[in-house]
Amino acid sequence: MARQPDGPPPEPAVQRLRLRYAKRGRLRFSSHRDFQRSFERALRRADVPMAYSAGFSPHPRISYANAAPTGAASEAEYVEIAVTQRCDPVRVRAALDAALPPGLDVVEVVEARTAGLPERLEASLWQVELPGVEPGEAAAALEAFLAAPEVQVQRLMKTGMRTFDARAAVVRAEVVPAGDADSSSAPGPQARGGVCAILQMVVRHTTPAVRPDDVLAALRSHAQLAPPSSPRMTRLAQGPLDEAGGTVADPLTADRVADGA
Repeated sequence: MARQPDGPPPEPAVQRLRLRYAKRGRLRFSSHRDFQRSFERALRRADVPMAYSAGFSPHPRISYANAAPTGAASEAEYVEIAVTQRCDPVRVRAALDAALPPGLDVVEVVEARTAGLPERLEASLWQVELPGVEPGEAAAALEAFLAAPEVQVQRLMKTGMRTFDARAAVVRAEVVPAGDADSSSAPGPQARGGVCAILQMVVRHTTPAVRPDDVLAALRSHAQLAPPSSPRMTRLAQGPLDEAGGTVADPLTADRVADGA
């Protein structure tokens, strides 16, 4: 028989909460591990009654879903927590937002009324700013990329160099005017001045994951688009994918509907 830890078992979870948070400004350079540490500290400071796993090394019951890569800003990151006492989602949002550093901002908290949040995260809407690139140049490169049946790129992964198709994951992509770009996470290109092409693309979540920098690598190799300055990438949304319309829906809608909101 397996040895069991001494003491009473952990308190059962009575409620699950789903959070949408944003990575903005300089905090886009924080890694997922950095966020995990900050988030667990914020939970303690906010006195959230967390449920813990059983065993000799109990951990707070937190589920992270599809974090954005380091260096990318995001308006749509998701995490789910389990608590041992029923909590008001509005109060939890305010307390956690106050406990986290500026730039890691809790946007919304809802009670989990349905199953399968990770499965709903089927695609992401990305915005990529290309300083120093004329919109017409970017549009021509994007047209060539979208016309290709496949565009192979390489990325170094934990298991070594991997080659995969970046084109197949891109559902829709376009160059948008500066006035139509989302500027919620930073001053827009017009505010900073200078020429800047802005791409918006819907990318299907695949294995291996195709990231916006992979698409930029494909544009560089296939269409010779080489921005003179570092691109700025922001995830604007992630959730269920409408294949026909090429749009990304809100993954928390089902929980709000089930809650009668």
